[in-house]
Amino acid sequence: MKSSKQARIVGLGSYLPTQVLSNADLEKKVDTTDEWIVTRTGMKERRIAAPEESASSMGCLAAKAALDKAGMSPDDVDLILVATLTPDYIFPSTACLIQSKIGAGSAAAMDIQAACSGYIYGLSTAKAFIESGTYKNVLVVATEKLSSIVDYEDRNTSILFGDGATACVISDKGEGFFIGGITLCSDGKEPEILILPAGGSKNPATIETVKNKEHFIKMKGKELFKYAVRMMEDAVKKSLEKVGLTEEDISYLVPHQANIRIIDALARRFKIGAEKIYLTIHKYGNTSASSVGIALDELCVEKELKEGDNVVLCAFGAGLTAGAVVLTKGAVAK
Repeated sequence: MKSSKQARIVGLGSYLPTQVLSNADLEKKVDTTDEWIVTRTGMKERRIAAPEESASSMGCLAAKAALDKAGMSPDDVDLILVATLTPDYIFPSTACLIQSKIGAGSAAAMDIQAACSGYIYGLSTAKAFIESGTYKNVLVVATEKLSSIVDYEDRNTSILFGDGATACVISDKGEGFFIGGITLCSDGKEPEILILPAGGSKNPATIETVKNKEHFIKMKGKELFKYAVRMMEDAVKKSLEKVGLTEEDISYLVPHQANIRIIDALARRFKIGAEKIYLTIHKYGNTSASSVGIALDELCVEKELKEGDNVVLCAFGAGLTAGAVVLTKGAVAK
């Protein structure tokens, strides 16, 4: 028997550090220019966490904001899912740290590692738990302190990444965005395209790994570009098909804020105007798992969304992973 429960986002919240790292600041660190960065990435600024801030502390602030928007207390939360590739520790999980910090004593907690696709993977997991009847209220947090793993002497990666956190409360009751078709995908044939080479069990930390800067992000941009566009396009089209919608039904497309050239290439694959593509890349750069959630939160503040509007999120990340989801405002999704 098909469940009558339908998962929906009933509260959104985000947190961004106060320190701004501008292109002018980066010009002083590496051989680059503002024009070069803007032309190739679309980025002008990114936020950098303070030394005392961490994935859990930023995620905690985003979580509290989302719970407040949902009109819920931490005691109402049954499960906390945290998407991050920059956890406070390898273990314990960042989800457990956030559970303790917000006082959600009765909630289960676990981390999800799908890199920049983590927010969408979190939505998919929450939807499954809600619609199966296992839990009533799930808190999804995506939080990243990418500045902790960026080599600021490498001009290819130092210009791209910023810090920030976002959260949403997912329930089977209340007003908000109904979570419709979700598509998740992965392709692990070439993990070296985007990787943190050392620090895991395959290549534990040593004096040599530190000297060789193997604890910083390593990326092959040209190869990643091809995967990113193809995988996100495929995920979006499959998600629309699952809920009986077409490209013309997209009210807003919120892509992963990784690179303006990737976003432009993706946009050309769909019959939607530039005014329907929501961007935060110029302000925050690539904040990995929190990217699309921060953008969704700001979209809801800046635009007057009406009942029946369809917002499509899509992302790709290391792994390689990718995903897309159709969110429908205020009305039961098809």
